[in-house]
Amino acid sequence: MGTPGLVPLLLAPLLLGPASAWRNASQRTFEVSYGRDCFLKDGQPFRYVSGSMHYSRVPRFYWKDRLLKMKMAGLNAVQTYVPWNFHEPRPGQYQFSGDQDVEHFLQLAHEMGLLVILRAGPYICAEWDMGGLPAWLLEKETIVLRSSDPDYLAAVDKWLGVLLPKMKPLLYQNGGPIITVQVENEYGSYFTCDFDYLRFLQKRFHYHLGDEVLLFTTDGAQEKYLQCGSLQGLYATVDFGPGVNITAAFLLQRKSEPRGPLVNSEFYTGWLDHWGHPHSTVKTEAVTSSLGDLLAWGANVNLYMFIGGTNFAYWNGANTPYAAQPTSYDYDAPLSEAGDLTEKYFAVRDIIRKFEKVPEGPIPPSTPKYAYGKVALKKLKTVEEALDILCPSGPIKSLYPLTFVQVKQYFGFVLYRTTLPRDCSDPTALSAPLGGVHDRAYVSVDRVPQGVLERNKVLTLNITGKAGATLDLLVENMGRVNYGRFNNDFKGLVSNLTLDCDILTNWTIFPLNTEDAVLSHLGGWGGHGGGRHVGSYAHSSSSYTLPAFYVGNFSIPSGIPQLPQDTFIQFPGWTKVWSAKQLLLLTETVRSVQGQVWINGFNLGRYWPARGPQVTLFVPQHILLTSSPNTVTVLELERAACDGGSLAPCVVELVDKPVINATLAFDRLPAQPFGHAAALDQA
Repeated sequence: MGTPGLVPLLLAPLLLGPASAWRNASQRTFEVSYGRDCFLKDGQPFRYVSGSMHYSRVPRFYWKDRLLKMKMAGLNAVQTYVPWNFHEPRPGQYQFSGDQDVEHFLQLAHEMGLLVILRAGPYICAEWDMGGLPAWLLEKETIVLRSSDPDYLAAVDKWLGVLLPKMKPLLYQNGGPIITVQVENEYGSYFTCDFDYLRFLQKRFHYHLGDEVLLFTTDGAQEKYLQCGSLQGLYATVDFGPGVNITAAFLLQRKSEPRGPLVNSEFYTGWLDHWGHPHSTVKTEAVTSSLGDLLAWGANVNLYMFIGGTNFAYWNGANTPYAAQPTSYDYDAPLSEAGDLTEKYFAVRDIIRKFEKVPEGPIPPSTPKYAYGKVALKKLKTVEEALDILCPSGPIKSLYPLTFVQVKQYFGFVLYRTTLPRDCSDPTALSAPLGGVHDRAYVSVDRVPQGVLERNKVLTLNITGKAGATLDLLVENMGRVNYGRFNNDFKGLVSNLTLDCDILTNWTIFPLNTEDAVLSHLGGWGGHGGGRHVGSYAHSSSSYTLPAFYVGNFSIPSGIPQLPQDTFIQFPGWTKVWSAKQLLLLTETVRSVQGQVWINGFNLGRYWPARGPQVTLFVPQHILLTSSPNTVTVLELERAACDGGSLAPCVVELVDKPVINATLAFDRLPAQPFGHAAALDQA
């Protein structure tokens, strides 16, 4: 076994401009020097100091701003994932424009003189829905993901045949910015340990990118991970955060790579969040101390994350035992979710400048924020009243419930409907055995709210109603598991429901296209104004309300320069903080506002302020209009503040400061560790 040496590494000059680079592509090389324990860039020793930015979590409008801030911090490279499901949401339907234009993102990095470390997947983890794998893979229910399963390999092969040819011209040796390409991600942490799968990927990457491309793997700094995650011909790197014994971590890398550069592919600047747990932070002093040590070692390092960004729409992932991640992916990174400069940014920059040349000149400032104030919303229709708009193709009939993928609904919501087979004048148990609801079901009988079933938390609900009454369950997908054995995470009613001991049958299933409905019918559904509405909970003893859409408008003030500006949306008066005892019990009596919010048809993501820690949602300026009023649409699932006979309107508020670390009663509960007892979430 070799020992890690301290190789003096010199920062190479910035990349040539794109035109010059392409003319001299034949002279450009990037390779591993095993004799000198370093990378060689154009034949000279080179060490990268990189930061992670996921283009899928930052609007294209802000790519240049974020990349420039990274460069001005002294980074010479950017690392990014390619989420397969972001580009192929349905089989054979590819999206590579707008916010999904990965080629443009890489070209922008190149123009700024930033090299690129491309993490091409096909699996990425990343706290992203299903780890970047498309949910439609689960249409074959027995598929073994991340293995040599022929159906899985066929889908991967087709995808790589689309993605990798787009990347080939952007490789460093071809004049572009990409110096290294990751194959898979932290594969040693997955149960399959299938070397035939890794060899298949290796061959396909070389087939599409050429034999000169430098391929690598990343695994946690544990021997068992490196044993299953590394393969001869793929350069093995490790990942670890502040406070870890650097010597021990790199000695583990040396077991796989006795010679060559030392690489920490994910040096954690912060950590991820989950709904119902405190906002994660990592002290700046811990980050800078360990970073300084890594750079003193001569190691190559990537700061994960340098900017976290946002899980817009439905892109967040989840961990097991099931815990969904929130909309914000701030990560306590050097650049905030909104791209603001933080104390950690300047502290990291000061460490980097001790080892590398940091560019001169002004750092782009944090973008200004504006508090546009309160926006009154009126109720439009409940989900049940709007089914003709939300499901224009009509429902699907089935004797037993079908999952989301079985009805080709991959995100959002599906409404399941049947009738009560017998009279339930007395409260009767509606149960989802084996955690059969993935992930939350909003239950009503004849449009009277009954409560919420929640995956692995609330499995039984007492309901009342007459024989023949309509039983509706609006089921929400809150994000697929992105890490571990059980990322084959089916959604919807994944097992039969029972009423007492009777299995419920004869289902009518409505896949809901909320995105098209919000875009096409804003203001066109008619409303009932304030007060009591058709479908309200007036006849229910529950304080739940039926899931319903609310809409309001606001205008950008005239006469104020530099508007529109970024803002944040919050739900004052919609939040009820519960006692720790109530939350610990997690019975059906625990209620909170929870739902989805759009501005001008742009899906900002999920809000859940009572569960926290996130209270506000980031609103980027490019989605706002100055020429006409801006439309706010809210799908509230549980408990709108303005329902229940009140004449007061629901109000949202646009503020100039984020709140992603609220201290709520729920946060004081002990957090469950992730990664064990995963059998609870087996789908």
